[in-house]
Amino acid sequence: MPLPLDQDAPTDFDFIIGDWDVAHRRLNSRLSGCTEWTEFTGHSSTRKTLGGFGNLEDNILDFPDGRVRALALRSYCAEAGTWSIWWLDGRNPTSLDVPVVGRFADDVGLFFADDVFEGQPIKVRFTWTARPGTSPTWEQAFSNDGGATWETNWTMRFVPGQSADS
Repeated sequence: MPLPLDQDAPTDFDFIIGDWDVAHRRLNSRLSGCTEWTEFTGHSSTRKTLGGFGNLEDNILDFPDGRVRALALRSYCAEAGTWSIWWLDGRNPTSLDVPVVGRFADDVGLFFADDVFEGQPIKVRFTWTARPGTSPTWEQAFSNDGGATWETNWTMRFVPGQSADS
C-alpha cells in the first residue's frame, strides 16, 4: 500500500515517476579529449518517497560488458528550495557518490557538486530537461577548470516503458 503524499510536496521530478526504457550514451574516456561514445540501453523505475519530498529511481544499465544495477536517491529541502541527488552503484554497494545539489527553472534542472576524478578535483553538473511533449533527458558533465568549460560524458533519454527486473 503506498503511503500518502504531503499536499505541499514539490512536483519538480513528477515527470520521471513511472517506468522507462532508457537510451544511454557514455563517453569512452573522460577529461582526456576523447570523442568516441558507447551506446547501450537500460530501464528505470521511479517512485515517490518521503511523502513526495523524495524519490527513488531503480536502474538497470545494460553495459556492453554486462548488466549493472544502480539507484538514484533524490530528496528535496523545502528550506533551501533545492534537491540533492545521490547515486549508488551496485558494483560498489557501500558507498554513495557525492550528492549534486540544485533546482529547476522552467523545464530545466541544474545540479552541481565538487568531486574528485582520478585524483584530480572536478566539478560535476547534472542537467535534467523535462519539456512537456518530449522525452525527458539527463546529462552529466565534468569540469576540471573550475567550471569555465564542461565536457558532457553521459546522456540518457527516457521513453515510457516497462521496468525490467530480469
